[in-house]
Amino acid sequence: MPNRPLTKYQDKIISHGASLLRPHYPLIDHFSDARIIAIDNGRSITLGEFFREVINLAANLPDRPYMVNLCENRYRFLAAFAAAVLKGQINLLPPSRAPRVLQQVTEHYPQLYSLVDGPDFPEGLDTIVRYDCSPRQTPRQDAYIPEIPGDRVVAIAFTSGSTGQPKAHVKTWLSFCESAKLIGAGLGLRPEQSASVIATVPPQHMYGLETSILLPLCLGGMALHSGKPFFPADIRAALELCPEPRILVTTPVHIRALIEAGEDLPEIELIVSATAPLSRDWAAKAEGLFRTRVLEIYGCTEAGSIASRRTSRDDMWHAFDGVRFQAKGGESWVDAHHLPGPVVLNDLIECCGARQFKLLGRNADLVNIAGKRTSLDALNHVLNEIDGVRDGVFFLPDGPEGTVRLIAFAVAPGKTKEQLLAELQARLDPIFLPRPLYLLDKLPRSETGKLPRQALAEMAEQLSTI
Repeated sequence: MPNRPLTKYQDKIISHGASLLRPHYPLIDHFSDARIIAIDNGRSITLGEFFREVINLAANLPDRPYMVNLCENRYRFLAAFAAAVLKGQINLLPPSRAPRVLQQVTEHYPQLYSLVDGPDFPEGLDTIVRYDCSPRQTPRQDAYIPEIPGDRVVAIAFTSGSTGQPKAHVKTWLSFCESAKLIGAGLGLRPEQSASVIATVPPQHMYGLETSILLPLCLGGMALHSGKPFFPADIRAALELCPEPRILVTTPVHIRALIEAGEDLPEIELIVSATAPLSRDWAAKAEGLFRTRVLEIYGCTEAGSIASRRTSRDDMWHAFDGVRFQAKGGESWVDAHHLPGPVVLNDLIECCGARQFKLLGRNADLVNIAGKRTSLDALNHVLNEIDGVRDGVFFLPDGPEGTVRLIAFAVAPGKTKEQLLAELQARLDPIFLPRPLYLLDKLPRSETGKLPRQALAEMAEQLSTI
């Protein structure tokens, strides 16, 4: 089990002056009993109702140090997350719900339990508890909001890691609270501004956690929508249930689906996108069609959300307040007041001062064939800009440099392989043409719209035998 890095955070706080000298942060900021914190199936839930549910839930949680919060309902996830923090438990956030991934987490944290709110039990976990906030035990209902020590470890987020083994990243209550405030400021939100957050991404993912869970806890007027709408019609229905101003937290895949569906959406104050690059063209289309602004967030599990840009107008990323970027010797890293130390990025960036940068691509996505270099992100952009391509991705299999060839997968109804290859030939150096190119009905995207490398490798192997 990981040790709690208390001294790292304490030293960091002291070194950056009075702005972060608060040793405790409230569980819920800007408390007002009548404030709306969630819209659950059309019902508005006040902060007073929420807090009573959190207290009852915390009293009835198992006495174990770790929780895997698999609640599908976003409001219940929020209540369970807060109850675990209140009880002093650590939320474990696996990179996926795949049985093998959950088994690996269980092997490293055998004292965990899983909390679910649906009828299905996840494979790969032994101790499973159903969500229940009924007051079997009735704790003392304090009139004040509890203060949580800033250096308390409240979550451990996992990335898949280069070896496929989940890699743990410790998160303290201080880092979460300060990160949420930076995100709010970066999105132009005032500390107590009222707004409804509708998210298509799961709360178990760092992007979804920060924007749809931590913002309502740490900013005074935010309320979340409890669902996770997926299809364009579902997104429209969720937006219609929520009062203005509305913020849609989503991904490039969902933005493109909304544009292609031509949905007439209710007024949206802001669309926030992350998990994959969004092209300037699609951002501009979304802004024009839905009469709104589209902001991209840049971040990673290790450091959280740390920069943003208005994609339709700017290729440059702008760091959130107090966040600094550096790039040197082929390595990029970020530092901020709320982080325990500099965090090495998996991306290559070109710094334009300490507060702005251009994103060049992920280290793992760089392609070098016959001495010519590009990135998978650049190739994907070319493929997806072809008329008729609904979704597409390039993949470079493992193998000695110079001996493997690029593969491409595309969803392009009505197009033939020959037509797509001709289009790519007109746009790419011949060395980067895919061999082979596969046409599919859909790509194996995750809940956040990402395409895990393992899923692409397995698909390539299966298709090669057909």
